[in-house]
Amino acid sequence: MTAGELTLAAVDLGASSGRVMVARVAPGQLDLREVHRFPNRPVRAAGTLHWDVLGLYAGVLDGLRAAGRLDGVGIDSWAVDIGLLDADGELLGNPVHYRDARHATAVPTVHAVAGPGELYRVNGLQHLPFNTVFQLAAMRRRTGFGRARHALLVPDLLAYWLTGSVGAEVTNASTTGLLDSTTGEWAWGLIDRLELPRHLFPPLVRPGDRIGELSPEVLAETGLTGPVPVTAVGSHDTASAVVGVPAHGARFAYVSCGTWSLVGVELIRPVLTDASRVAGFTNELGVDGTVRYLRNVMGLWLLQESLRTWAAAGLPADLAELLAAAAQVPAFTAVVDPDDARFMPPGDVPARIAEVCAETGQAPPSSQAETVRCILDSLALAHRRTVRQAVRLTGRDVDVVHVVGGGARNTLLCQLTADACGLPVVAGPVEAAALGNVLVQARAAGVLAGGLPELRALLRETQATRTYRPTGDPAGWDAAERRVHGAVDD
Repeated sequence: MTAGELTLAAVDLGASSGRVMVARVAPGQLDLREVHRFPNRPVRAAGTLHWDVLGLYAGVLDGLRAAGRLDGVGIDSWAVDIGLLDADGELLGNPVHYRDARHATAVPTVHAVAGPGELYRVNGLQHLPFNTVFQLAAMRRRTGFGRARHALLVPDLLAYWLTGSVGAEVTNASTTGLLDSTTGEWAWGLIDRLELPRHLFPPLVRPGDRIGELSPEVLAETGLTGPVPVTAVGSHDTASAVVGVPAHGARFAYVSCGTWSLVGVELIRPVLTDASRVAGFTNELGVDGTVRYLRNVMGLWLLQESLRTWAAAGLPADLAELLAAAAQVPAFTAVVDPDDARFMPPGDVPARIAEVCAETGQAPPSSQAETVRCILDSLALAHRRTVRQAVRLTGRDVDVVHVVGGGARNTLLCQLTADACGLPVVAGPVEAAALGNVLVQARAAGVLAGGLPELRALLRETQATRTYRPTGDPAGWDAAERRVHGAVDD
């Protein structure tokens, strides 16, 4: 180890897998490697879809054990889902998965107290029926809710088990629908009107704050030597991924592309107009007081579920082969809206795509390759639409689109996104969330200095990317947009 170098672990949990990454960080140095990867398999029990959060915690401990000597740990994951702790700190059941249908049943209850327009003026969030505000409203009706003392988002729950400290990291708290997007504090007025107990909402912590240290029990379990600090990072994985965008300057859009495509721009203040609400844009808090102005697009979930469906049916499901075949399919053979609500639940996505195509007067895909091409054309079209809307709604011009996350490996999707947007696409790094995680830890420890521009400069110096230039005639994308939405969104 060189002088001033830290070895830091990034616990990065996605919707389909978790991983523990270890980085060596010093001025001018950022090396990242994966030491442990483990599946994240939701479990349906008694009609409810749950996360196996104890299995995830076991995977985290295994990863920390495999990491060896560490100078720090940070945790990021997906948003909105919560675990309830009782007064003794015991977990009251596994967190319910955001794709479970019960959350949506509470939407009318919440809207009877605060309508969509009022909610948006407070929390600035895109309406999604699984936002935490709806989850908690649904939980209120269930036996045992009164025993809950704290409601912890997934990264905060894991941090509690590692350290014993209870808190709510603000970038993830901003996805609950119960944080004031202007002040960055809990929206106590809304919480009181919804008759949610105030004690459920722990003190807020911000990226760079020290949460605590690995407990003696965890040190013994993992074989690590303490003290090992646990630092708050952008605990919403998209917040960390946006830190991990190797942008130069402010005129960029990003697509954090995995199970979801989070498409947007980085701002310094929220956009709370009614036009923004109607367009479905969200204002989530980012690192260093930034705002992640973005829209959730269904993302590679459509491809993941298609592969799972084909594999279960004994059909070929090799992704590389299917992508190569899809590249030979003529463009725009069929296009759909990835955000059609029918695509949300797990199940036979290829059959649902065929159903939507038939309803819209298009010939349904007749092969697996055509289905894959339909998904990727449709995602690129949604990326184009969302980038253009973000530019129009914010007045922020965009010169380049950065694609980070797992989707950066999908060369066909990256090229189609460049073609659709008419802008260069810079793809990579794939592990942007883990990189953003360790950058915030390293800065908090004093090894790195500066703001986001300086952190991103280190990414450009140390991480490989690939640039895709737009090709083809934009008229084809305009025609495809009219097939999906009836108009071109300029």
